[in-house]
Amino acid sequence: MADSSLQKTITTRLLLPVILFLLFESSISYWVTIHYVDQTHDSSLLDSVRSLKQEIKVENEKIYIELSENALEIFTWNDQDKTYFKIATQKQGVLAGDSYLPKPQQKINWEEPVFFNSYYHNESVRIAAIQVKNQNLPEPVYIYVAETLNKRNKMATDILLADLIPQLFFTLLISLYLFKGVIRGLSPLHHLTDQLAQRSPHDLSPLSENHVVTEVRALTDTINQLLARLSSAITTQQRFISNAAHQLRTPLAGLKLQTEVALREDNISSMRPALYQMQSSADRASHLITQLLTLARSSPIEGSHQLNHLDLRQLVRNVCIEWVPAALEKKIELCFDDPKQGVWVRGDALLLSELLANLIDNAISYGAQSGHIFIKLVSGLHPYLLVADDGLGIPLSEQEHIFERFYRIQGSQGVGCGLGLAIVKEIADLHHAQVQLVPRKNNQTGTCIKVSFTL
Repeated sequence: MADSSLQKTITTRLLLPVILFLLFESSISYWVTIHYVDQTHDSSLLDSVRSLKQEIKVENEKIYIELSENALEIFTWNDQDKTYFKIATQKQGVLAGDSYLPKPQQKINWEEPVFFNSYYHNESVRIAAIQVKNQNLPEPVYIYVAETLNKRNKMATDILLADLIPQLFFTLLISLYLFKGVIRGLSPLHHLTDQLAQRSPHDLSPLSENHVVTEVRALTDTINQLLARLSSAITTQQRFISNAAHQLRTPLAGLKLQTEVALREDNISSMRPALYQMQSSADRASHLITQLLTLARSSPIEGSHQLNHLDLRQLVRNVCIEWVPAALEKKIELCFDDPKQGVWVRGDALLLSELLANLIDNAISYGAQSGHIFIKLVSGLHPYLLVADDGLGIPLSEQEHIFERFYRIQGSQGVGCGLGLAIVKEIADLHHAQVQLVPRKNNQTGTCIKVSFTL
């Protein structure tokens, strides 16, 4: 798309109606001027025709013309235009004047004077003609008087210039005013551009809104909201990186320490305890890295995930089947209350699988030994998922913190790093779902997490 200038666009759209109005008004002025100039000169031309009417004589039933000096002066006094005349009848032909003076090309009703334009001696002329009817005349007499257009054109030009010059002057003034007004109106945008250009990449403070007009304030508000979201996202990322580095430091330090212990031993039997510890540290680091990657992938960045219609029932069944071996290894019975019908929601299948996997992993890690894990999916207008275990549960004082990143309850069992429920919360928020800790029925011990979906 070609670059376009807002200043040029606004100026053009404001000036275009002014120019169109000027052209329209000039056209109207031209036609009105021509009309009244013709009317004025046609009246004078008609007077000349009527003056020749007095020179028509009849003698012995024959028409003849006697032109006096006063009559001829009509055709010689004008020094700007040339004047011609012709007096003729149908039978006798041309009685006086210029024989080749043009006649009307079409049939004329001679009840009124006739005016028409033509050419004579290679010049444009205006011709007035009348038919003289008199009881004393044996036949009608036609009088034609022609005049060149110099005076008419000069008068029309003078009138049009007197009308157009002030209009052009005022149009120029309006154009300058509009141009200056547009520049002044767009100055807040230029100020905003300069303000942004002078900022460092690390300065995400809100833009100043002093002396900002309402229309530009909407833009600055939007930019400030974007800067606030960017600042929040960068702060979250920095906190995530800091916490991730801190959490990774512990298993890696243990792995390094146990490696040094193993290197000091001479036989496999002595190395075995250190190798077990190394394996445990490696498993913990692997688990932590997996959760960190999942947490980074589930961060609620707008437009980063496409939510599709999927069958939550089938997804829950598949995840439960995958976790059965891990539950059996700890002699835990994993139960799924199947709704027996499809439960369709909008979501990302991979992230929802991670959500359920983290809930089951927490239930296995913190549930009772040889206990039970109950997973229930309820269909309807507001479907929800329940994951419950029969462990010790979460103390009331700790419940408001359990969805925070890297938060672990003091003295809790398991080797987690406090990311499981944080991941669940991130994925639930991304799906516009609500996750909460709910009490178990009949005052049973354990932990029950409820995830409510919207269709």
